[in-house]
Amino acid sequence: MGQRSAIRIGVALVAASLAFAAAGCGNRGGETGSQGGEGDAPTKTAKIGVISPTSGGLSALGIGIKNSVDLAIKQANETKAIPGWTLELAAEDDAENPDTGKNAATKLAADDEVVGVVGTLQSSIAQQVQPVLASANIVQVSPANTNDTLTKGAKFETAPERPYPTYFRVCAVDSLQGPYAAQYVYNTLKFTKVATIHDKLTYGQGLVEAFTKEYTKLGGTVVAAETVQKDETDFGAVISKIAPKAPQLVYYGGQYPQSGPLSNQMKSGGLKVPVMGGDGMQAGDYIKLAGAASEGDFATSVGAPTDALESAKKYVDDYGKAGYKDPYETYGGYSYDAANSIIEALKVALKDATDAKSARAKVVEAMANVSFDGVTGKVGFDEFGDTTTKILTMYKVESGKWAAASTDDLGQ
Repeated sequence: MGQRSAIRIGVALVAASLAFAAAGCGNRGGETGSQGGEGDAPTKTAKIGVISPTSGGLSALGIGIKNSVDLAIKQANETKAIPGWTLELAAEDDAENPDTGKNAATKLAADDEVVGVVGTLQSSIAQQVQPVLASANIVQVSPANTNDTLTKGAKFETAPERPYPTYFRVCAVDSLQGPYAAQYVYNTLKFTKVATIHDKLTYGQGLVEAFTKEYTKLGGTVVAAETVQKDETDFGAVISKIAPKAPQLVYYGGQYPQSGPLSNQMKSGGLKVPVMGGDGMQAGDYIKLAGAASEGDFATSVGAPTDALESAKKYVDDYGKAGYKDPYETYGGYSYDAANSIIEALKVALKDATDAKSARAKVVEAMANVSFDGVTGKVGFDEFGDTTTKILTMYKVESGKWAAASTDDLGQ
């Protein structure tokens, strides 16, 4: 070895030692450097997880959920909303599968820095996720689950009992959405004969049951009640059963990947009546899938139209400026509010916490008292973890777009 080689190696060793020492000072005990300038004190890290379908037929909704949570986290960090802490996004794809969703929850629960989770989209997946996050004392806030049993148990109508104190949601439930649709069909559209179809999943079945109960109570007749598989694409058999009964409308409990083709095939086959569904149908992709057949179809959805709310203008503008390539879709505003409800609770729970995991119980406690003006309206929770805001909108496809036909506050 020559002398020059020896000198080069010596310099490299000194540089490496200095870099190691600097790293040791700035990243000890799970702390990370803050997003501020040089000389800022290191900050501790807390993560907000997301469980939503970012692949598969419902990915448009799932990606809008994830992006909206990401936006809330970035804004909280920019404003240093929680002094001494940096928030991070931990997003998991549930692929529209309950087992995958359960695995995602297990992964997030095992991460000591996770203090809250936004999700899920589907109620059937929430049923698998709830107990996993509850066992780890991690708060969960859904922007989209509407099945009543998630907050009030199987006997929600007669003996409501909260199954998991860690679970909250910012959207209205099926027991409001189903009757709201039934009243519109019977009282506004004056239709006295309908057929129902659902996909046998928790959300779709619950929605149809709530609709049917109210519709028959009002005096309407359900001339046919059918079911399909959640991944069915050919609806010829079910249409052939319904068509001879001459319904004036078909009420569908399920998601837009099925209801879009159903509407198209119904009208192509001669059953030219409107299709109506719940919030799982009110998506831009429904119109793409149904094509021209979607004209005149209906869907209820939680809250008022986001783009029409004065309170949501900044969110809509900020989402656009953030450069996300996918739209925020139906649940974007609710996901943003769900994330911010967790952030509001973190302001209390992390104030004196030494680490994220030890603060989980305090986050759950603080959620019960969260109250703020969100982009979708007032954000707050009742004793069951349900939203205290009960606004619903009836949408109708007009000129190839969803247009609000009626928006009503059912809490007044």
